[in-house]
Amino acid sequence: MRNLDWDGLRNVRDLGGLATRLSPTGTTIMGRVARGPRRELLTSAGWIAAARWGLRSIVDLRSADETGPRDADPAAPPPADLTITLAPTEDQTHPEFRAVCLPILDSPEYWQHNVRILPELIRQTLEAIASSEPGVLVHCAAGRDRTGMISALLLANAGVSSDDIIADYAESVYAMAGAAPHGSPTHDRQASWTREQTTAWLGTVTPHVRAFVADRGAVLDALDVSAQTRKTMRELLIA
Repeated sequence: MRNLDWDGLRNVRDLGGLATRLSPTGTTIMGRVARGPRRELLTSAGWIAAARWGLRSIVDLRSADETGPRDADPAAPPPADLTITLAPTEDQTHPEFRAVCLPILDSPEYWQHNVRILPELIRQTLEAIASSEPGVLVHCAAGRDRTGMISALLLANAGVSSDDIIADYAESVYAMAGAAPHGSPTHDRQASWTREQTTAWLGTVTPHVRAFVADRGAVLDALDVSAQTRKTMRELLIA
């Protein structure tokens, strides 16, 4: 039920429906936040399906030079009434980010370094989500790595268990493995992986996801996320 069919677009999923003791319903609420890949892949039918889901706003985690349609994209611009906010989590020109993170951008191993090197960018991303109208799509290029990091923080802040957050991350990795390259700033080795290779790799990187979300409070402290922003993000998924 969490996977969304927006005219066959890969890797689109509602962050609702996950167990949390913080919600009166016992789960995160459907129809509030979705995660996905680059919006330029949506067809006209996909935009209609997204509107039926309740799409009202988009927070794009990519850098400005990654945005915009490509030759192979469908000719289907977004509805004019959508609010689209560019809130990049990365500065790919930053020397330390390039040296430390670019070699591991397709692994959650880089999340902790992104927090350490560019905390102000990730804080601004979370503030953009908190101020968005519910029915928000959070996306990057593949909807897997940057979106995985931000989704993990949103879910952890809403009281979702580490196991469920890991499973949500893994679902995006499986969804994009073997897919065509998505245009991230580095080569995507996962574009050629089989399911067996993906499963083996997930076994090696899952500890990075678990450590990241287990220390959720310390991560948000390092980002200097205000108490009000944390509360608003939480309420977006549970209130």
